[in-house]
Amino acid sequence: MATTASQNPAHGLFENFLQAQLCKDVLSSFQDLCMCLGLKPGGRLSLYHKLKAELNYWNAKSLWAKLDKRASHPVYEQGKACASTQCLVVGAGPCGLRTAVELALLGARVVLVEKRTKFSRHNVLHLWPFTIHDLRGLGAKKFYGRFCTGTLDHISIRQLQLLLLKVALLLGVEIHWGVTFTGLLPPSQKGIGWRAQLQPNPSDQLAQYEFDVLISAAGSKFIPEGFSVRELRGKLAIGITANFVNGRTVAETQVPEISGVARIYNQSFFQNLFKATGIDLENIVYYKDDTHYFVMTAKKQSLLRLGVLRQDFADTDQLLSSDNIVPEALHRFARDAADFATHGKLGNPEFACDARGRPDVAAFDFTSMTRAESASRVQEKHGARVLLELVGDCLVEPFWPLGTGVARGFLAAFDAAWTVKMWAGGAQPLAVLAERESLYQLLSQTSPENMHRNISQYSLDPASRYPNLNIRSVSPQQVEDLYDIGGKDLERKKNDKTDSAKPPAPGPAGTQEELLLWCQKQTAGYPGVRVMDFSSSWVDGRALCALVHRLRPTLLDFSSLQGAGALETTALAVKLAEQELGISPVIPPQVLVAGTDPLGLIAYLTHFYSAFGKAPPSPDPVSSLSKGTSGAVLFLSKLQRTLQRNRSQNGEDGGGKKPRLETESKMPSPTEPTLLKPGAPLKPLPADLEAEAGDLCSLCGERLYIVERICADGRFFHRSCFHCHSCEAPLWPEGYRQHPGDGHFYCLLHFPQSDNIDVCDGAPKHQEPSSKDEEKEHEAVSPRAPAAPEEVEGPPKLPSRKLIRLSSPERRSLSSLNFNPDAEMEGPPKPPRSCSALAREALEGSFSGWGVPVQRIQQTLLSFPPELLGPVASNVEEEEDEGISSSEEEEVEEEDLVLTSDVEKSLLNFAKNSGTMEKYPVWRQTLLRRAKEAEMKRFCKAQTVQRRLDEIEVTLRKLEEEGRKLESALREKESSPEEEKKLWVEKLLYLVQKKNNLVAEEADLMITVQELDLEEQQWLLDQELRSYMDREETLKTAVEKQTEENMLKKLLDVVKQRDDLIHFREQYRQFELTEGTGDQG
Repeated sequence: MATTASQNPAHGLFENFLQAQLCKDVLSSFQDLCMCLGLKPGGRLSLYHKLKAELNYWNAKSLWAKLDKRASHPVYEQGKACASTQCLVVGAGPCGLRTAVELALLGARVVLVEKRTKFSRHNVLHLWPFTIHDLRGLGAKKFYGRFCTGTLDHISIRQLQLLLLKVALLLGVEIHWGVTFTGLLPPSQKGIGWRAQLQPNPSDQLAQYEFDVLISAAGSKFIPEGFSVRELRGKLAIGITANFVNGRTVAETQVPEISGVARIYNQSFFQNLFKATGIDLENIVYYKDDTHYFVMTAKKQSLLRLGVLRQDFADTDQLLSSDNIVPEALHRFARDAADFATHGKLGNPEFACDARGRPDVAAFDFTSMTRAESASRVQEKHGARVLLELVGDCLVEPFWPLGTGVARGFLAAFDAAWTVKMWAGGAQPLAVLAERESLYQLLSQTSPENMHRNISQYSLDPASRYPNLNIRSVSPQQVEDLYDIGGKDLERKKNDKTDSAKPPAPGPAGTQEELLLWCQKQTAGYPGVRVMDFSSSWVDGRALCALVHRLRPTLLDFSSLQGAGALETTALAVKLAEQELGISPVIPPQVLVAGTDPLGLIAYLTHFYSAFGKAPPSPDPVSSLSKGTSGAVLFLSKLQRTLQRNRSQNGEDGGGKKPRLETESKMPSPTEPTLLKPGAPLKPLPADLEAEAGDLCSLCGERLYIVERICADGRFFHRSCFHCHSCEAPLWPEGYRQHPGDGHFYCLLHFPQSDNIDVCDGAPKHQEPSSKDEEKEHEAVSPRAPAAPEEVEGPPKLPSRKLIRLSSPERRSLSSLNFNPDAEMEGPPKPPRSCSALAREALEGSFSGWGVPVQRIQQTLLSFPPELLGPVASNVEEEEDEGISSSEEEEVEEEDLVLTSDVEKSLLNFAKNSGTMEKYPVWRQTLLRRAKEAEMKRFCKAQTVQRRLDEIEVTLRKLEEEGRKLESALREKESSPEEEKKLWVEKLLYLVQKKNNLVAEEADLMITVQELDLEEQQWLLDQELRSYMDREETLKTAVEKQTEENMLKKLLDVVKQRDDLIHFREQYRQFELTEGTGDQG
């Protein structure tokens, strides 16, 4: 066959085309191929059929088989679905090329213009399973033999563009390089179609090209006129990318990739990175493709301190301008971070070169991301219509740590092509727009988990991809503003602006009258309580206690308040509301008793109303969760109190009882209401200080407005002041400590100890440890592989680097140990047998589906990590069917991927002793791939949480600014008309409600952070415990046995806390379902 190919010059030219690795080589080799065969590039699908007829040797036939299989799908109607449609695609990025391929398969004439003349972006893209299957169906392995051969599924942008470019050329797409699209050229009269304004000097044929579909895939910086864009802004986020030359040496292939490690759940890695190098990061990712690709998020202060940035500027563009960046310092920064993350195993590689021949290292800003308000528009003039669609970054700019860019870009390309098919089929413009916008609503929510599982059935038809598809979620009437007929759309936009200028309607907090009426209903029937206003009616504290008692009768004995002082009664109500209802104070009890701040009281009661206004009172503490601020805030507060108490005990419980999640601790149980007992009475504030109580920040001493306030331990702070002095993360009540030495506040993780490094002021103090110490510490904090346990007396060093990490709760080994989850007050159960025996017992069910008899399993089990095998058993058949690489493809160099030594040994022995050695390579590869996939999912989840927290922080700052203006107007303009002041109060209540909702969402996200942190703790404890379990029971010393038992207790505590988190989530979900059913009723 090779001889036949060599005798036919067309076959050799085709092979050159397949293997070309530069854009110019692809184009020249394809041009030579067409000339050899007497064909002209372009020409739609007819060119493809002619090429297939001429090139019929084995390698070409295997490619034609794949493309024929794709083209034979009924949705393309044998290439006739859009035979009369003329399309212009702007941009030869991955999404533009992918859209062009689909349009060509539909039979449309496709012209693509690209302003660049070569592909030079080395940055690497993460691929979802469906994108891998999709690209394989287009012959990806024919064009790029190393496609998805490692443990992580990714591809460089350059290779993806080359792959899709070759497919587009084969399918007859006309591609014009060095041509810039500058705008639409509407028809001047009837009988003329829409054209494009192109620069610099397009050919006459291209300049006169008339089209009825325009697909813009030119990136987020170019969006066609008429589309509106919404900006999603978070806190300052500076990304750094670095590409190093991949020499593909043996040493380089053995360096494991990093699917993603984030500060949000692995703080120790980043602390030690800072200690060793002075570099302060939020996350880091390492992919190995054409280059060694690193991407990380750096903190601004670190870049300034290390000289990467010359000056600090408030404006991001000025901060990251080329004039303000020192290239040598940036290169050093990227190299040091990469060296630390990979243990220096890459050696000293050279930087790859970018399009201009410079080192491919860049700093970029992703603080703000854009999202188009609509995905499509239709313009009509002189009877000629043109459909405009957006795909890729100009539709939704992706958040890079999530790895969603190319996957959602391909989905948008499919949706756009489906819309073109509808358009070509003669559907009405408004119907086409409505369906496209219905699909667009699904795009940002898509993930591999919520799409159809059978990826082999994916097609242009949205029903094949989206499980819960409602193509009529947007009606034609809702998209009338997207249909521009001449100048009619301008009039609609003016009307929209007029409507948007109207003041917002009152939020769920309602008006003052509604709030007062609700308070009156809740406190009705209580002796001595009569609510008439927001001042004098609340000064004795009984009204507030009545409100708390109504919402949770078991919290206090109202009869015990008889004869108690006003301040003590009010303080009790405020304390119970904060610790049992999740209602944070807005003003101190002294001011409530004084009755001098009705505005603060209104804001405080608004918290109650927004949290419980629509929910019936319930005596059940668990069912008292509300769809407002209280549920998540309350649980988070109790969880953090528990963690703080456990930290203060250094993990030891002197009474022999395990620490538990605080559910009713320090507060009354449901059957034991609080009695107001006599004690040291609280002192009222002097008259001259009443006005200032709660009005000044306890940290900065500046004026504190209502919307800005956060309360902790009875003191009030600005949200902007109440941050960790080390990591600058926002602090939560009960989740911080104040250092007695410097007086600063710290989160529990970064609270400085006597032997800890000071990570907040300047460069690290210890940057030159001895070589041995540095090597040991380096191994202890890397994000991957745990070192083998050292044969020394006492516990082995706690590892935090691992090659294999599976984080799904269902697959944790020791979470299945027998213990009573309801026995909260009892100590952890004693193991009936050794820990090794317990582990082996838990493993016996882990091999179902491996095709091995149970007797052999019991004989061959050593100490194999069970959490690794759970996902493997259910996926072995899939891996066997697909194999590590397709047998029809060329042989490629396989990376020397490694497992940890104990895992490798256990798996190998298991395969040998069970007589299934032929399955060992598939099992090994499956373990690696599933572990990496789990790591990637966890990293993406952490980054999603971090991004949303940043967005909430920015939104809260805007609310605080509005609130300051309103409160200043209310307090300073006493002589204003009552109606005006009433309107201001209602606006302030609206802002307070918005803040409450954001705080509730923030608390819910912080619970997710706790979940990730507990997950990390469980994995580390599991690894440390396994190092003991691997030893023979008879060889363990008494100290080691005691350490092993203590470690098991800690592990059970973490499992219990994770169980409490799951229980809270389920209770909250049930509450929302119940409330939703009630609302519908």
